[in-house]
Amino acid sequence: MGRLSGKTALVTGAGRGIGRAIALKLAAEGADLVINDLDEGPAAETLAIIEGLGGAARAVVGDVADTEFPDLMIAEAISAFGGVDIIVNNAGYIWNTTIQNTSDEQWAAMLAVHATAPFRLLRAATAFIREAARTETAQRGRPRTRKVVNISSVSGLHGAATQIAYAAGKAALLGVTKSLAKEWGRYNVTVNCVAFGHIETRLTQPLDDGPRSIEVMGRDFKVGLDLATLERIRAATALGRPGSPEDAAGAVFLFCLPESDFVTGQVLECSGGASS
Repeated sequence: MGRLSGKTALVTGAGRGIGRAIALKLAAEGADLVINDLDEGPAAETLAIIEGLGGAARAVVGDVADTEFPDLMIAEAISAFGGVDIIVNNAGYIWNTTIQNTSDEQWAAMLAVHATAPFRLLRAATAFIREAARTETAQRGRPRTRKVVNISSVSGLHGAATQIAYAAGKAALLGVTKSLAKEWGRYNVTVNCVAFGHIETRLTQPLDDGPRSIEVMGRDFKVGLDLATLERIRAATALGRPGSPEDAAGAVFLFCLPESDFVTGQVLECSGGASS
């Protein structure tokens, strides 16, 4: 019996990196999973790993910024596992440039995936959460505790050069977190946020042999950090190293545990003690 047995968790962007590590951590602790990824292949890989460990999981493949996505994700959780207990808004990507080179399309895309998509998924969950809380209160006198963990960034907390659109989206998610914590407290839902610093993923891979990019919906986006930048980050980090996806998943897990049932509206910086 894991710490999360009997609970259903939704994790967006779970096909790779931090999202996959979060999904595997929650599954290892007994949660049933509904995962999402933009691409079918990575989503299927995560499903196979979870099922190989004896867990239960479903996948909803698609763009979290699509207007139909939230209802599909919530409906799958209810259909497959009977409800929703944990929501982790993790999906996202970077599209960096200086402000004079930031287009309206770029600005809108960063806010869509990092702020609007989480808002819509949480809005779509409201009907289930409200009704479940009412039913559980009538039956037991108190609704069960549910959890929301939104994923932000130190860029959203402190800003970052060339990341004005990304940072704006991540900062907006802080406002969503703090506002919804006040609104959903009556349903016994805790709403918290983890802001990551330098975590080793394909977005922060070393550029030791030239530029690299990822494809998102048919468009190539530059990713990675040059070696000089990586060294500056390491030197400014108290622990002297980047975080792993498993480190990141551990921080999210803290907010999913019963021990954090009286913690809400908070932002946890998971950065290895990096100076801003």
